[in-house]
Amino acid sequence: MSVPETSRPVVVVLYKDKLPVGMEPVEVAAEVRYARTEELAEALQGADVLFLWDFFSSALADVWEHADSLKWVQVAAAGVDKLLFDGLRESNVIVTNARGIFDRPIAEFVLGSILAFAKDIHGSVRRQERFEWEHRETERIDDQSVLIVGTGAIGREIARLLKAVGMRVSGAGRAARDGDPDFGVVHSSSGLVDAVGSADYLVNVAPLTDATRNLIDADVLAALKPEARLINVGRGESVDTDALVSALQRGKLAGAALDVFETEPLPANHPLWRMHNVLVSSHMSGDAKGWLERLSVQFTDNFAHYIGDGKLSNVVDKKLGFVPQ
Repeated sequence: MSVPETSRPVVVVLYKDKLPVGMEPVEVAAEVRYARTEELAEALQGADVLFLWDFFSSALADVWEHADSLKWVQVAAAGVDKLLFDGLRESNVIVTNARGIFDRPIAEFVLGSILAFAKDIHGSVRRQERFEWEHRETERIDDQSVLIVGTGAIGREIARLLKAVGMRVSGAGRAARDGDPDFGVVHSSSGLVDAVGSADYLVNVAPLTDATRNLIDADVLAALKPEARLINVGRGESVDTDALVSALQRGKLAGAALDVFETEPLPANHPLWRMHNVLVSSHMSGDAKGWLERLSVQFTDNFAHYIGDGKLSNVVDKKLGFVPQ
């Protein structure tokens, strides 16, 4: 397919290291400008579309005055908290995200974390390193209770997978309700402290908004039973890290699996690195092999709709900061 030169839209791809693959259909139909952060201001002039391949970049806010023709921004990430700012929220520019790419990998990562705790995998690794043979008993996960904070697409995929292995699942979201097809009971996240007491695992996958910043604070952690574990695959800023470290050190919480942090990379001198009841990973829970190719295909598919029927997928509610269900 070719588009006459006079009607070709201008697409800017903001990248950091490597370019996205499979962009040939877009290059045929549009003028494509590949730009790094320092080149973005110039590249945006007259551009219709911005593809944020550098998905954690907040550079658009700094060069917003140059976005004189911008109509659509797609970010190659599920979270849009790094992208959104007042000018973008108040504009008519459509924002779409990578919803659907990371759901299953993150759900599998959460299940893997639960199994790692229940079967003491990290304890076995430490003993193997010491050539130490020590028989222990492990835990079953069937009939364990899981409260998932965040009832969007990723939270729902986690709920379905954990229910499939026999775990009891409930959710926490913006509004309390009963009879949800995936969670059953959904608690209001504003009342999280009253909902966590029976949870064996508290899983955070909520997007970062004003309402979820420091949502899991000292009061919520204190309301968990000492045998409970926290799994955070949402945003580091949703958890009060100092309160978490204190709860772990004092034995008020059995463990934590943390894939996201307030400061990334996690500083080498941070106490979380040295805790035997903490699993640290480097913001990778959704990054299963082939994820970059899937992100590229998702954009090229959406771009075909942009120049075709105009029906974009994964449109973000900019006031809420996520794609509504």
